[in-house]
Amino acid sequence: MAYGVGIDVSKQWLDVHVHGCKGERRFPNTAAGLRQLRSWLGHMELHQVVLEATGGYELAALDALHVAGLPVARVNPRQARDFAKAIGQLAKTDTLDARVLAQMAMVVSLTPYQPLEGWRRQLREYQQRRTQVLATVQQERQRLSQLTD
Repeated sequence: MAYGVGIDVSKQWLDVHVHGCKGERRFPNTAAGLRQLRSWLGHMELHQVVLEATGGYELAALDALHVAGLPVARVNPRQARDFAKAIGQLAKTDTLDARVLAQMAMVVSLTPYQPLEGWRRQLREYQQRRTQVLATVQQERQRLSQLTD
């Protein structure tokens, strides 16, 4: 039997649920934690591993699982929330989110994750940083205009 795996990602933790085998674990979102996660999942037959996009905190896990040859996919947070509502899961905790993502892994066919080439990833990071800087400049202009009024 192939299992669906859901991983709720935060800056510090990877909360993991394996649908169908009562498997729940928490790993640190570090290189060592990712090695432990790969080792734990490596012994299972997996249908799909699903992670929610979390502003970049999921990238290391996506890359590590992809390199390990595991079937991994990333979903939009709204998609995950809509799925949770559809199955009647209204509460929201890290453990419940991982459980919902694991159920989603079993019933929704998602596009497999493909990492960006090095230069494309770098370009995306530059674009994101530029957007952040422009937002900060706009905020400072607004503050300055309030001082001069």
